[in-house]
Amino acid sequence: MRHGAHFIPPPLLSPSPSPTVSASVTAGSQHPMLVSVFLALFLPCAGMSAVFIVYICLLWYATNYRTDNHSGSSSAVKPGAQKGLSVSELEKLPKVTGKELVLGTECAVCLDEIEAEQPARMVPGCNHGFHLQCADTWLSKHSVCPVCRAKLDPQQLLDASHDNDNPC
Repeated sequence: MRHGAHFIPPPLLSPSPSPTVSASVTAGSQHPMLVSVFLALFLPCAGMSAVFIVYICLLWYATNYRTDNHSGSSSAVKPGAQKGLSVSELEKLPKVTGKELVLGTECAVCLDEIEAEQPARMVPGCNHGFHLQCADTWLSKHSVCPVCRAKLDPQQLLDASHDNDNPC
């Protein structure tokens, strides 16, 4: 110890007083905190739910009224100018077997393998092959190749049934 400095022990802690009126006052002051925590959790959830409901309603509206509105020019749907091939145009496409396909034996329409002896249809120009029924179904609705989206013109079917010009 230095020059007359004495060690003073820390004061003893006394036990806390028993809960009385002051405890009820502090419990009442926690009520606004609970309300604010509840609102902080509830309001964002309610807001996100409202946005989700509006989104679902807009999707429903768009799917139900998009197909019914054929005459409106302000429709968000692409114009129906892309018509498929006729039956006579489909017959002009080359028919081959699975073993004669050049660019693989997987049908991009049904995603199944084309067996060696199965009839297949080859799209002129890009030489992509498909099951006969898959190709006819697709090309009767769309006039493009399902793989590379090369446009099939009726003039191209007349001229180039066996050409190897690859537009891909």
